[in-house]
Amino acid sequence: MSLEPFGARLRRAMDERGPLCVGIDPHASLLADWGLGDDIAGLERFSRTVVEALAERVAVLKPQSAFFERFGSRGIAVLEKSVEQARAAGALVVMDAKRGDIGSTMAAYAETFLRKDAPLFSDALTVSPYLGYGSLRPAVELARESGAGLFVLALTSNPEGGEVQHAVRADGRSVGATMLGHLAAENADERPLGSFGAVVGATLGDLSSYDLDINGPLLAPGIGAQGATAADLAGVFGSAVRNVVPNVSRGVLRHGPDVMALRESAEGFAEEIRAAVAAA
Repeated sequence: MSLEPFGARLRRAMDERGPLCVGIDPHASLLADWGLGDDIAGLERFSRTVVEALAERVAVLKPQSAFFERFGSRGIAVLEKSVEQARAAGALVVMDAKRGDIGSTMAAYAETFLRKDAPLFSDALTVSPYLGYGSLRPAVELARESGAGLFVLALTSNPEGGEVQHAVRADGRSVGATMLGHLAAENADERPLGSFGAVVGATLGDLSSYDLDINGPLLAPGIGAQGATAADLAGVFGSAVRNVVPNVSRGVLRHGPDVMALRESAEGFAEEIRAAVAAA
């Protein structure tokens, strides 16, 4: 039996818990800042602490798969446990794996993260469409079947992204705008929110030339350590701001390993974002 669609579950979680996604990013420097070793024990302690502190409180947790994969099979085991515990505590889990391939390989990636009984099943998965949006079809279909979602890289905040995403096609539309158009089509007539979202950087400034009203969520990295603030959201996202899921990682995680400090930081960001969205 599939879950209620991801978009509906996300809308409810954001309304109840506040519109915030917190990353679980156990990179080596952050482990060191927490006084932990860059090893399996440190990885496990870090992940367990973030889940304990936040999974019952924030709408979304977003583990960065690469920081677990680098430890091999033992790291993947920690990731599996973190996903299981976070979802059991009520957080939605967006797996940040940025997978993208074609045919049976894309189908296998989809089965890894989007098949309901898979050990790494997540509520949504980040994917790269730059082998052509159609290459994502196996992930789109399995996400629909499972009640999961996707976040497609569309307008990312890294400076290198522009050479691809802002490139103009023969029809006069940019590549990024084309991806947003595909997502709007996936989400047509979905209520209260479609399940197929875009990754759009909160640091990009005025995006009024792009139609961000895709009837789906906009995962927005850049709040906190990268320089964007809650007050910037309305100017970047315009009328789509209510569907923005701002992602904060270092801005919250730097307060660990103190559980209460992690909670207070996340709650502070959530309240700032909620107030900014309400005022927009």
